[in-house]
Amino acid sequence: MITDKSNEFFYATQWQLIRAKFVRHRLAVFSMFFLVILYLIAIFAGFIAPYTEVQRFSKYNFSAPSDIYIFDDENKLNWPFVYDKKKILDKRTFKWIYEDDKEKKIPIQFFVEGDEYTLFGILETSVHLFGLTKDKPLFLFGSDRLGRDLFSRTVYGAQISLSIGLVGVTFSFLIGIILGGISGFFGGWIDDVIQRFIDFMISLPTIPLWMAFSAILPRDWSSLQTYFAITIILSVISWGPLARVTRGKILALREEDYTLAARAAGASNSRIIFKHLLPGFTSHLIVSITLSIPGMILAETALSFLGLGIQPPSVSWGTLLQDAQDLMAITNQPWMLIPAIFVIGTVLLFNFVGDGLRDAADPYS
Repeated sequence: MITDKSNEFFYATQWQLIRAKFVRHRLAVFSMFFLVILYLIAIFAGFIAPYTEVQRFSKYNFSAPSDIYIFDDENKLNWPFVYDKKKILDKRTFKWIYEDDKEKKIPIQFFVEGDEYTLFGILETSVHLFGLTKDKPLFLFGSDRLGRDLFSRTVYGAQISLSIGLVGVTFSFLIGIILGGISGFFGGWIDDVIQRFIDFMISLPTIPLWMAFSAILPRDWSSLQTYFAITIILSVISWGPLARVTRGKILALREEDYTLAARAAGASNSRIIFKHLLPGFTSHLIVSITLSIPGMILAETALSFLGLGIQPPSVSWGTLLQDAQDLMAITNQPWMLIPAIFVIGTVLLFNFVGDGLRDAADPYS
């Protein structure tokens, strides 16, 4: 007996089936939810971060993360607060450390006035989501060697590290679609030339190629110029696999009946490619793009970590990890590795979403 639910399945469009199957993949939905939160944090970085990425508190170098309390020493419930910090000399290690000054409670405030920043590049404001008084720092993730708030720098670093994945994959997607489509549709010597060029690009060692491209970038370029240069470099290097996926799908679809009918009806090559062939495997392209974004993020992180990518005072997750290269720094200030948690977590979230999309791309399985 065919029920209404069965009819919905038989008459549903491909995208409706993909969406229905993706929603049943709970880990992918959960991961996409957190990715949306991460990108919202990056978009509203100036508002969420209590300080700018360059603001220094010179008296609080390598300060440990602040402990947030809601109960005081008398076990009375209070508004969330932190204790002021005092700098003392550890007589065992002869190093300066910071301890809570139990006599000075500082309440955490919301929608506080702070340093000015520009939201969306047009709106100048000085309101931050939370913070303390202007002369007292709140270090959720601790501070670095210059007394800069690591939480604020991690939030600002998300703007570059997360966006470079999307922008880089967009450029790579365009190159891969165009060359892969031409290669698969026309075949012959055109296919041979493009495929040999892809083989050549894939055979090149990645890290030396990054270093060669990055070395030619002028050091006097602005942060914006360097950002787009790094994005183009990563795109030029990583378009090969996507082009091969496109070529394979085009080869399989160009002999289908609807493609032959369009050619017999006098449709142009561009119309056949973009109107009949590409829509046939758009879902697979989306999966490939989703799984390519983590590679872009890791590539930018590696370049910046090696000092070949984004340069200070601009901040990305890779530049933040430069301070964690020293073993002694990691031993004494383990909170300097917090940006690595964000890199690993973001890559895993994208992979989980990609797995969910890959399963949903074949809704009849």
